[in-house]
This record gives sequence, C-alpha cells and structure tokens, in this order.
Amino acid sequence: MSDIEKIHTGIPELDQVLRGGLPRQRIHLIEGRPGTGKTTIGLRFLIDGAEKGERCLYISLSETVEELQATARSHGWSLDGIDVREVVPAESQLERQQSVLFPSEAELSQTIGAITDTIQERQPVRIVIDSMSELRMVANDPMRYRRQIVALKRFLLQQDCTTLLMDDLTDEPRQFDLQGTVHGVITLDQREREFGAARRRLRVVKMRGAEFQSGWHDFAITSSEIYVFPSLIAEEHQGQRTREAVTSEVAELDAMLCGGLVRGTSAMILGPTGVGKSSLALQYANVAAERGEHVAYFAFDETKDTLLDRANGLSMRAGGAIDSGNIFWERINPTRITPGEFIWKVRRQVEDHDAAVVVIDSLNSYLETMHEEMALMLQMHELLSYLANQGVLSLLIVNQSGVLQDVRDTLDVGFISDTVILLRYFEAEGSVRKAISVVKKRPGRHETSIREFSLTSQGMSVGERLEDFQGVLTGVPRIASGP
Repeated sequence: MSDIEKIHTGIPELDQVLRGGLPRQRIHLIEGRPGTGKTTIGLRFLIDGAEKGERCLYISLSETVEELQATARSHGWSLDGIDVREVVPAESQLERQQSVLFPSEAELSQTIGAITDTIQERQPVRIVIDSMSELRMVANDPMRYRRQIVALKRFLLQQDCTTLLMDDLTDEPRQFDLQGTVHGVITLDQREREFGAARRRLRVVKMRGAEFQSGWHDFAITSSEIYVFPSLIAEEHQGQRTREAVTSEVAELDAMLCGGLVRGTSAMILGPTGVGKSSLALQYANVAAERGEHVAYFAFDETKDTLLDRANGLSMRAGGAIDSGNIFWERINPTRITPGEFIWKVRRQVEDHDAAVVVIDSLNSYLETMHEEMALMLQMHELLSYLANQGVLSLLIVNQSGVLQDVRDTLDVGFISDTVILLRYFEAEGSVRKAISVVKKRPGRHETSIREFSLTSQGMSVGERLEDFQGVLTGVPRIASGP
C-alpha cells in the first residue's frame, strides 16, 4: 500500500477509484472533449475544499466568472469561498494587426506570469486551471509550450498546493502531450447511443506513486451532483451468508429442486412471454419478504401497477411488502441508464440494505441498456459472482421468442447461471396449458421431471408429473405409448 497523503475530490465514488483520493500537493490532468464534464468536476473539487475551510482558486482562461457561476447554479452549488479569477491570454487582448508587437514567446510568458502572480497573491491549497488549450494556442509551438509548462510545474510544486489542469484535447494530432509532465491523468469520455441518453465514462490513465482502480468507470452528472460508478471487481467483496436452501413454499416446486434454490447462487427463469416467469420470481420475493428478508426487485419491462395487479391476482401480499420496504422495487429505463450505474444500484441494495434476494426482470432488457456495448455479458457475470460472494440469491428472467413450437433462446445465456428453470406452453385436450421443468442445477440434485404449472386466484401451483404425454417441451405433445 502507498503511504502518500491523499486529498478528496468531493466525489466519494471517484475517491474509491483513486483508492482514497488524489495525491496531495501534486499536479493532475483532467482531459476530455468539450462537454465531457471537466469544468463540473473541477468545481466540485474546489467546493469540497471550500467546505473544509481551504483556500481555493479557479483560474479561468476561457470562461467568464458569470459563466462559471451559472454552471454552479445549474447544479444548486454555491461558489462562496472560491476565488474565481479570469486570466485572459495576452494574444487575445490585441487586434490581429497588432499581434506582431507580441511574439508568441512573450505572449505565453506574459500569460504564465499572470497565472503565477495570481497564485502567489492568493496562496491557495487547491487550484483549478481551465483550460490548457488556451495556452497551447498562445504558444503556437510544441517546444515553447513544453518549456513553459515545465516551468509552471516547478512553480506549482513549490506552492504546496494540489492542482487540477483541464485539457479539452482539441489539438490533433496530439503533439502537445501533457500526460508526461503531470503526476496524475484522468480521461473523460462521452459516447452517444443510437437511442437514449449519452454514456459518460472516465478512467485513470496514471497516478504516480499511488494505487488506483484501472479500467473505464461509468459516471453521471445530475442536476445536483456527480456520481461515479466504479467498475465491479467481485473478488474484492466477500460476504458471510451460508449456502442454505431457499424455499418457494410451493412444495412440488421445492421437490423438483430437491429442497429449493440455494443462497449464493443464481437462477435463470426462461420461457416465452406471458408464461409466468415474473410471477415465479415474485413468489420467491414475496416469501423472502415474509421471512423478514430484504428483496431488491429491478424491473426493466413493467410498471409497479402491473406488478401489483399480478400479485393481487395471485393472492400475494407484495404491495404491503413494497410499502414496508421489505421489497425494494425500482423501474429501470434502459434508455437512460448505463451498465455501471445499474450495477451500482444493485450493490447499494446489498451493501446498504443487506438484500438477500435480487430479481432482474429481464435480462433481455438489461442487455439493451447499451446495445453497442460488447462487454455487457462480462459485466453481468461479474455481478453474479459478486452476488454469490455476498450469499445473495439472484433471479434472472429471460424471455424466449416463440410461443408453442420453435421456442428459442435468442440470448443463449444459460451458461452464466447455476440453475435453469424452464417454463413452456403446450397444447393438450383443446386448451393451452403450461409446464415447468428444472434443466440445470449446479449446487446439488434436481428432478428431471416435467410438471404442469398454473397460476390461479389462489396463487401458484405445480402439479403432478406429466407422464401421459411425450414431447411437452415441443409445445404440441402426443399421448405417451403404453408399456
């Protein structure tokens, strides 16, 4: 572990990524295209310092004080306690025809001098300089720019302050590279989806002498705050729950599972639309809530009213459990959320509320949160490993295409779960009926039988084995031949 002293950024989850915060009295670069959130992060860093009674200075080379105050007001923040100074690059003070009087070396030196004079006057503990692209334009030469930046770095290190430099990456190709000069680099990225809200991400490129969590991390800027969602590393989180059986209180279903589902495992419920997948998951959620356990139910596909109507129709008391908080229910809009934010929501229910059961309804819609994202299944696998380490029973609902014949699992994701429960429609004796079977259970034995499954006003029931039929899972069975 590094013993370097850290300073908080004002964003707790970013401090987690940084393993405690930014190294104190060092120079760090926040880089990203315009609109990625650099100024907002810089303001939050200074507001955190001002709240702690530290002297804070924002040096703006591009935006006016009024513009920065407007940005702060849009988030409900106050800049009280933060000294905001505008430093206008020398070149922009003159008309184009007069610029011959100020060669770029003198212009850059004059601008750097204005910055250092302001810092010496105010003696701040935290500094933000926004943005370095303005200095690049004044320098107009890579070597000249680098010399001045190295001089600025030496000056800042003598001031016992922690500095954030902002860079908007407008130079192409990257000939003015700040990354080698500073101690730490954080890159911001914003990607537009084919439909829905843009996705913001950040990663720590380097942090000299300090530990950090590598890789990309989703983050969001809301009307009042900045939230970072550290990518999940399951092996860093271990829980204490025992791997005991969890009953559904439907005796025949528990018998099919040879005692029930197991804590610390994941169960996938597959079947065509309307066959009863969500109702089966709700049965486990309702029973767990009645035991006094906390349940987290994340619904991508249906509203709370629809869920309550289903529960009431099956004589389940889920509404009371939701009102009491034993069942946490949240509607997830897949067009407005990132994968990292969703995983963070699940973690908060486990770590803050000790959730024993987590329901994701459905996995199909989760995979649509970022249609072009190639690592979604890896993230889900990591989430299930994390939940297993915490001793949580995870229920994943997967919708299959088709109704009777030619029912297909278009996702082909059964491999990521420990147990697979298959629901099917089948036609028999002039009516459409339902069947249930357990086709996989890693932690222990299970029945290989196919039983009839039904939902009534009295609740859920699982019948006897369908021994009189063959080909039930094809949707159109035939009468079994005699001995």
